[in-house]
Amino acid sequence: MSQVDDVLAALADPMRRRVLDLVAARGPISASALATELPVSRQAVVKHLAVLEKAELVASERAGRENNFSVRSGALDATAAWMASLASQWDRRLAAIKKIAEG
Repeated sequence: MSQVDDVLAALADPMRRRVLDLVAARGPISASALATELPVSRQAVVKHLAVLEKAELVASERAGRENNFSVRSGALDATAAWMASLASQWDRRLAAIKKIAEG
């Protein structure tokens, strides 16, 4: 569950979601290139990328003087599976309540 917690914590911040969206759209991209598209400094982008990397949502690869970031889907897939399981549990509970209410 720790990985799911890390993903949810990372995605709780709107700017990190925006950074993740840009990384997904642009493919491997540096923090400097991301900063040109965002209303925050390069240093802020680097901090957001560090949180996303800790949550295993992005991976970095050294390219010369900079790191290029790309999306990793495994942690997001695990979080989506947890959410689907939770939704299924609630569907079963609501169906049982409906059955009792109609019976």
